[in-house]
Amino acid sequence: MVAQNPITGNSLRWTFRDGPMAGKSFDHVFNRNGGVTFREVGGDPNAKRGSADQYQVASLGQDVHTVAYLSPSGYTLTVVLDYKSRKLIAFASNEKSLTVQHGTFEPL
Repeated sequence: MVAQNPITGNSLRWTFRDGPMAGKSFDHVFNRNGGVTFREVGGDPNAKRGSADQYQVASLGQDVHTVAYLSPSGYTLTVVLDYKSRKLIAFASNEKSLTVQHGTFEPL
């Protein structure tokens, strides 16, 4: 994992406008050790935080970065983040389904 990107060591809030998570926001903390934790914002206050032991970041230029992780639920989430427009496109997949979702993001 390349440390010179705006994701590693930072926190981001993703808000989805369509797809299965339409209208929901999630805070993600991308730790420098390579792990990520996440939680729904405004959801069940007693809900357990999610986590993944590893995430990967690939940069496509100064403003476009991709991050992916495999959650314990079996879903792989791959998100393309455009830092110039603050828009995102996310692909969630497992052995049974593949969905595409659009939304926005902001640093926390």
